[in-house]
Amino acid sequence: MAASKPLEAAVAAVPSAGAGVGSGAAGPSSGGLPRWQLALAVGAPLLLGAGAVYLWSRQRRRRDAGSGGRGDAGGGGLKRNSERKTPEGRASPAPAGAGSGHQDGTGAHEETSPLDRAQAAKNKGNKYFKAGKYEQAIQCYTEAISLCPTEKKADLSTFYQNRAAAFEQLQKWKEVAQDCTKAVELNPRYVKALFRRAKAHEKLDNKKECLEDVTAVCILEGFQNQQSMLLADKVLKLLGKEKAKDKYKNREPLMPSPQFIKSYFSSFTDDIISQPMLKGEKSDEDKDKEGEALEVRENSGYLKAKQYMEEENYDKIISECTKEIDARGKYLAEALLLRATFYLLIGNANAAKPDLDQVISMEDANVKLRANALIKRGSMYMQQQQPLLSTQDFNMAADIDPQNADVYHHRGQLKILLDQVEEAVADFDECIRLRPDSALAQAQKCFALYRQAYTGNNSTQVQAAMKGFEDVIKKFPRCAEGYALYAQALTDQQQFGKADEMYDKCIDLEPDNATTYVHKGGNMDKAIDMFNKAINLAKSEMEMAHLYSLCDAAYAQTEVAKKYGLKPPTL
Repeated sequence: MAASKPLEAAVAAVPSAGAGVGSGAAGPSSGGLPRWQLALAVGAPLLLGAGAVYLWSRQRRRRDAGSGGRGDAGGGGLKRNSERKTPEGRASPAPAGAGSGHQDGTGAHEETSPLDRAQAAKNKGNKYFKAGKYEQAIQCYTEAISLCPTEKKADLSTFYQNRAAAFEQLQKWKEVAQDCTKAVELNPRYVKALFRRAKAHEKLDNKKECLEDVTAVCILEGFQNQQSMLLADKVLKLLGKEKAKDKYKNREPLMPSPQFIKSYFSSFTDDIISQPMLKGEKSDEDKDKEGEALEVRENSGYLKAKQYMEEENYDKIISECTKEIDARGKYLAEALLLRATFYLLIGNANAAKPDLDQVISMEDANVKLRANALIKRGSMYMQQQQPLLSTQDFNMAADIDPQNADVYHHRGQLKILLDQVEEAVADFDECIRLRPDSALAQAQKCFALYRQAYTGNNSTQVQAAMKGFEDVIKKFPRCAEGYALYAQALTDQQQFGKADEMYDKCIDLEPDNATTYVHKGGNMDKAIDMFNKAINLAKSEMEMAHLYSLCDAAYAQTEVAKKYGLKPPTL
């Protein structure tokens, strides 16, 4: 299943607040076509599910080959990286009895048919085209169009496409699009004309039309031409950024569900700010008449924020931390870190960074506070695809607090994203040594071992890793990440039904985790619905842009499949 590797290596992570590796296994350093190739697999749970797309694509190519299908009216298969710059040759077989010189208008017969005269004009245009005389070529192609019988649709579409190629050289994009449209009307699966029109739409800033055309090209070519894939990825990124910029700017900050917040904090076992309040920080059991909040002995915004955390009254935490910070209170460092954490949770990384920076610079602060701030800033950089800064922060955290299990857990995630699997396993092992009950580290270690076995084609180790997933979810049934990672491995093993069950369990545990909605699917329409849900839960503009790109790709593929009578991946 060689086609799985590019997707596996290129998937752009859609990070959850906890920066778990379940969101993707590709790093900022990976090249390729992340948004486009990921969207091509949305019919099934994603990440390692490229094999499904490969199989579907391969079946399509076999069917086309068996039926003698020619998406290109000019004849001859397209090469993987063909740039489609040259004009077409003869589109139809030569008439019976015609000599080799017949298409030049100098054949053995005294009279030539209108089609032959059209072909001769086209051939003359091709000579002008190759000589760089595009205006003269256009005149010849125009003559060929006027001479060609209307019932000769394949030939006529070729003449329009050739004239479009000449217009393209003169950068007359409207004319290119118009002639390609004529060619496609005559030959709906004319790949060369579709791709040329897609490029013209790109130049004319018609992104939606460009996406539809290039999607058709990718499907008809079986996703084998890199030029088409690159253009698709480019326009998807532009569309995603445009939509996200507008929506993210006007969105209301959304506090995640209590389940998600608890899951997030569960990934930090050495996080002081997430620990229960100590005795003496609150009164015994004194409550007001309505039995609401416990009274805090000290007049501290931070302690009130901690109290609200225990009550799951998360909306008040940022404001109480701000009171502590403005007063330069006793718990300044803790308040800065807690406020930064909730800024990250509501998707406001710009507000979180100054608070994290300040905690990290406080050399007299508790070392675990500083290490936690470094981990969270490093995870933020990881989500922003800044691997060098992320690596620096994790390494600094390990230097100042070498017995902190959280450092190795989160650095292990980064190593997976950077495809440094052996180093990731070593970090997870260190985390588990320090914290044997770390469910996340054990699940993520299984995933790292699975990737290592899968990429090495070691079936014995693959099965051992799959068994490891079963052990993890049995031992830690409340660990959503275990189900999500196991589902990704099941998808790659084409066990789609069981993978879907795992994603359902993950959604039950974390109903507002955007990552799970992205990966879970069943068919294109359902996947689009999942993307739309995830868009509303996105925690950053970058994440939202990525999700819009995926949704647009899935929608375009659905529409193109309907238009051309194709069947998109449905698993």
